[in-house]
Amino acid sequence: MTAFSTWSLATLRDHLLDRGTVATISRETLRRILHAGGVSWQSTSTWKTSTDPDLHGEMHRILDLYDHPPEQGRVICVDEFGPLNLQPRKGRAWRPTGAPRRLRATYNRHHGVMHMLAALDLTSGKIHFRIRRRKRHGELPELLRSLRTRWPDQRLHLVMDNFSPHRHPDVHAWAAAYIRRRNARARPRTGFATDSPIRTWTDYLIEVA
Repeated sequence: MTAFSTWSLATLRDHLLDRGTVATISRETLRRILHAGGVSWQSTSTWKTSTDPDLHGEMHRILDLYDHPPEQGRVICVDEFGPLNLQPRKGRAWRPTGAPRRLRATYNRHHGVMHMLAALDLTSGKIHFRIRRRKRHGELPELLRSLRTRWPDQRLHLVMDNFSPHRHPDVHAWAAAYIRRRNARARPRTGFATDSPIRTWTDYLIEVA
């Protein structure tokens, strides 16, 4: 049935009639036949994985950092989200019986779009963020400096993906300057992301101290 995976009942019915497989058949009969054969209408999804040859090694180091936070530091996950913009979005709501009100789609962003740069502090569970018009390497150090100001005496352990602005030399230079800072007063959280599905995809096991 792979070839018919995106066909509607009407399209499949017409195909069977054109091929002469059946002389006549209704869509309801076709639906019942498919149901009896264990075939149902399903949505599909895609997935991909990193091509980094050290993927598992890096993942294990990050998960170990989650499970055993440093006593003299703070683990912070940094990421970007966007573009953010105002536009009508379809959805569901309780309304009087009848046709729901339709919203006109928009095609222009006269005031541009915005991006959110965010940092999740695993110690407190709080998110610190900035809303900016761009998310290039120039905006990232601004967020990092705000984190440095917030915890001036603590060593910050940043967890970031391979987004190109994260690898810019200016970002590396800034990180090398602040990573020496430490603070013994940090109170790290333990057991972060203990129920994450990624733990079941590899041989990573949680070590209980």
